[in-house]
Amino acid sequence: TRVARLSYLKGKASFLRAGVDQWSEATLNFPVTTGDRLYTEKDARAELQGGSYTARLAGSTDLTVTNLTDQLMQLGLEQGTLRVSVHQLTAGDTVEVDTPNGALTLLEQGSYRVDSDPDGNRTTVSVDSGRLEITGGGVSQTLQLGHAARLTGHDSIQVESVPMPSPDSFDKWSEERDRQRASSKSSKYVSGGMPGYDDLDAHGHWDEVADYGPVWYPADVAVGWVPYRFGHWVWVGPWGWTWVEDEPWGFCPFHYGRWAYIGTAWGWVPGPIVPAPVYAPAFVAFLGGSGFSISVGVGAGAGLVGWFPLGPREPFFPWYHYSGDYLRVVNITNVRNVTNITNITNITNINNVHYAYRNIATTAVRSEAFSNGRSVAHEMVQLKPEQLAKAQVIPHPGVNPTARSTMPGRPVPAPPVRAQRLATANRSPAGSVRPAPGSGTRISPSAPNPSRPNPSRLITRTPPPPPKVPFVQERQAMLDHPGRALEPQQMENMRLGRPAGPMLDREFPPHMGPMRPVGMPPPPPPRRRR
Repeated sequence: TRVARLSYLKGKASFLRAGVDQWSEATLNFPVTTGDRLYTEKDARAELQGGSYTARLAGSTDLTVTNLTDQLMQLGLEQGTLRVSVHQLTAGDTVEVDTPNGALTLLEQGSYRVDSDPDGNRTTVSVDSGRLEITGGGVSQTLQLGHAARLTGHDSIQVESVPMPSPDSFDKWSEERDRQRASSKSSKYVSGGMPGYDDLDAHGHWDEVADYGPVWYPADVAVGWVPYRFGHWVWVGPWGWTWVEDEPWGFCPFHYGRWAYIGTAWGWVPGPIVPAPVYAPAFVAFLGGSGFSISVGVGAGAGLVGWFPLGPREPFFPWYHYSGDYLRVVNITNVRNVTNITNITNITNINNVHYAYRNIATTAVRSEAFSNGRSVAHEMVQLKPEQLAKAQVIPHPGVNPTARSTMPGRPVPAPPVRAQRLATANRSPAGSVRPAPGSGTRISPSAPNPSRPNPSRLITRTPPPPPKVPFVQERQAMLDHPGRALEPQQMENMRLGRPAGPMLDREFPPHMGPMRPVGMPPPPPPRRRR
């Protein structure tokens, strides 16, 4: 239910997706999750928003999102300068920053700065507000607000109190970004855990609509603008196909809430204000089927992928694995004015759903353009009414991603970064550092740079997750069921060197035609999961 977002970029920054061996340009609004890595060039700046947490990078900084779950944000700072703002720390949540000289657990709402030397021999930590705990090499020490410390060593860590550094331009910029978020007018209408809500103030206005409550209308959009048309599709695990909007404000209105056509304009209807809003890769329904194609020659046709935005009271059925109460929660936190959410999710026939925007807001591109993550506005196919009538609502597009669709921008050479090793801090008196359980030595997908031949070691308090299955292997395993992200048990099988095995989830709506794996019976209608 949680994701981070690349929310600010100035200067050059490179991005490495987990499981991919090619660096690419970092771009705004790209979703960031476990294992992704970001490097800023000299004098550049970047920002990651992850719900109630914001991480900002100064120039020449190498940061990995070691783990991002519903209760944990774990960051690995290889080198450079990082500021973390904890806007709210919910009970049970953990924010951890791992460095070559110790693990830092942020214990309270506050503002923190971490500087790690390029050689990995020294890390300086300062607490402007809040409180953190330093762990590693037999050390467990709390650092209070208004204090700073220098960490040195690896297997045995030394913690030395130092004066609080004077604010520099990076600190002042970070403070200004925090003030912008805190003073956002949009905070009256949306949950504080939605990444990107503070961008709405400068790019539109709010209005009260009788049927929907607060509605946000974007300003200065193109003539004929339709939600989910001006952007492109990317492949981000564990969700699979994910929408990335072109506009700088285009994150939270496309991953939370619903869009509605009101009068002559599209407006974004946020879900109810809840402590933990639930992320989805896109609130759309997909169209496809054997009869949904475009003629490209005599007797030939090219497959199309279509989609349209879901209205405020229309059901969203995930095209990726979920468990527990997710189906109910992802709908109830993104739909307004529905007294019983099971009334919209307990559907036995998808054709009984009257989708408000299927006929007026469907967008379609050729399958090849979709799978390569190309700009939808430049590749859009004009549909005739008879084509749209033949299209069927499908659980997900039946096309596999290419390597290009996994990257935010164009490929770039690898920056001067080290390969990584992660080790869990042992807090025993001996002060040794032991390998993380189940992970051993973890090397990042990028080869060590010749100018930085020795891999570094980041000391962690929370054991890191196992390495991501390489994308080339993941894609090969998807051939039996194109376009659907592998399920957890399939990924685990591959990590252990076994075949992925069959898909176990039953999809809704059921596939029409050859999409269903051989030997798999048609799925029953979805049931409420307990």
